[in-house]
Amino acid sequence: MSTLDWLSPVVYLAVLLLLAKPLGGFMARVYSGQWTFLHPVLAPVERLFYRAAAVKPDAEMTWKTYAVAMLVFNLLGLLAVYVLQRLQGILPLNPQGLAAVSPDSSFNTAVSFASNTNWQGYGGETTMSYLTQMLALTVQNFVSAATGMAVLIALTRGIARHTAQTIGNFWVDLTRSTLYILLPLALVLAVALVSQGVVQTFSFYQTATLIQPAVDANQQTVTEQVLAVGPAASQIAIKQLGTNGGGFFNVNSAHPFENPTPLSNFLEVLAILLIPAALCYTFGKMVGDTRQGWAILAAMTVIFVVLVAVAVWAEQSGNPALAALGVDQTQSATNLGGNMEGKEVRFGVVSSALWATATTAASNGSVNSMHDSFMPLGGLVPMWLMQLGEIIYGGVGSGLYGMLAFVIVAVFVAGLMVGRTPEYLGKKIEAYEMKMASLILLIPILAAKIGTAVAVLAPGGIATIFNPGAHGFSEVLYAFSSAAGNNCSAFAGLGANTLFYNTALGIVMLISRYWLALPALAIAGSLVSKKKVPAGAGTLPTHTPLFIAWLIGVIVIVGALSFIPALGLGPIVEHLMVYGH
Repeated sequence: MSTLDWLSPVVYLAVLLLLAKPLGGFMARVYSGQWTFLHPVLAPVERLFYRAAAVKPDAEMTWKTYAVAMLVFNLLGLLAVYVLQRLQGILPLNPQGLAAVSPDSSFNTAVSFASNTNWQGYGGETTMSYLTQMLALTVQNFVSAATGMAVLIALTRGIARHTAQTIGNFWVDLTRSTLYILLPLALVLAVALVSQGVVQTFSFYQTATLIQPAVDANQQTVTEQVLAVGPAASQIAIKQLGTNGGGFFNVNSAHPFENPTPLSNFLEVLAILLIPAALCYTFGKMVGDTRQGWAILAAMTVIFVVLVAVAVWAEQSGNPALAALGVDQTQSATNLGGNMEGKEVRFGVVSSALWATATTAASNGSVNSMHDSFMPLGGLVPMWLMQLGEIIYGGVGSGLYGMLAFVIVAVFVAGLMVGRTPEYLGKKIEAYEMKMASLILLIPILAAKIGTAVAVLAPGGIATIFNPGAHGFSEVLYAFSSAAGNNCSAFAGLGANTLFYNTALGIVMLISRYWLALPALAIAGSLVSKKKVPAGAGTLPTHTPLFIAWLIGVIVIVGALSFIPALGLGPIVEHLMVYGH
């Protein structure tokens, strides 16, 4: 690896962590109702929204009312996306005259974008009109991300408050997340991406004359190529910032119209983890102890750095099958080196491995290379990150409330080891909180594994597994891990746009989004009513290096025990097969 290759992840992490405090502090002020530099412009707009929707911003909700509001809003969004897809053939802003989307694909996509998963079983440029991309998909990129942030803030209030009954107002949290945080950041990023050459237009697809004619599958001479364009930059900005991930084009951020330059690549991959990292500091500010947020961020970062190193090593080592054929995979001035299958030459191995790790550490799923072409252990890294529950940074909001479930489990187990009732930030962790935290940990695991088991047994699942053996199993396991983690990346290779996979993956996405959000809100409702207990001699400090190490251990053990058998049938045995010849 060159010096530049080594510096790339270091600079990335340095910039990410430097931005966490200012952005996190700003978000804490927004959610606390304090004045910010955006209020002179946006506060009147916020008040107008409340009046138009008949929302009383000072009327707070219990956790059950908050949950009902969240579910109803998301259900209406899901239905709107479904209807827009089914009617797109007769709606405007469809210059290519694309037909209505099939019922099963419409269901899958509606669930996917409402649940902040953004799994795509379709090619955007050949399936979705400009109106559908903007009004259905881009809007959901904003509000599904804002929903996850709102649930996190409700949980944070549940921890910070005591002897209370309410955890905030969902409509206020949703509005502030969108208006003060997501919209301004997306506007800035979209303008930056346009400056780098990302397309943003309502024009018809463009036709270019080929420099050298080609021959198609029907042996017809092809002299022109149709270039898909559209309002891409606006969607790409929020797909990254909101950890959504659904690409405007089929190959996502490997497409030069979505990600044309090294700077656009850096900005897009930075945007993936920017808000999730900053929310750790927001959490610390809102609970009155920033050390708690830094401790959680430190645990996330340690795991992330180790897995980035594994992914880079696996891909930089190259493919022994190609080496046996005499292919030079050594890095030089004229050769990027390593396993370059499925990767863009302009990005190379390190940037591709960094993106793959970042996009699956968050519930983003956008790609700048094809994970299906990674080496077995290189592909294991993004797969395992999703299987941990998308809590290493994770989705905006959802990642941190998933991590807080691990914190509760870690505190509870530590308390049992010393024979003391466990506490977290002055609140006793009892049976109810443990049951809800266990649901948050176990539901994605069960959804991914049951879905995979059904797919490799059902005729509809087997029919479109095009790669035999261990790799084919990895593709199925990856798909259901992605759906269960509300990620949207895929191992490709698998024919997922079928009635079976559209339905099965849609069900898994619904379960893993809302059956996790509801227990998180239930924990908030339980903790907010408890008295605050003063710290004593037996209280476990949850901001020390010892607790960070303990939390990492709990995360790794739960992940390892849950998925090692399944991984053993997929990427691990494939690794042994590749290097065993």
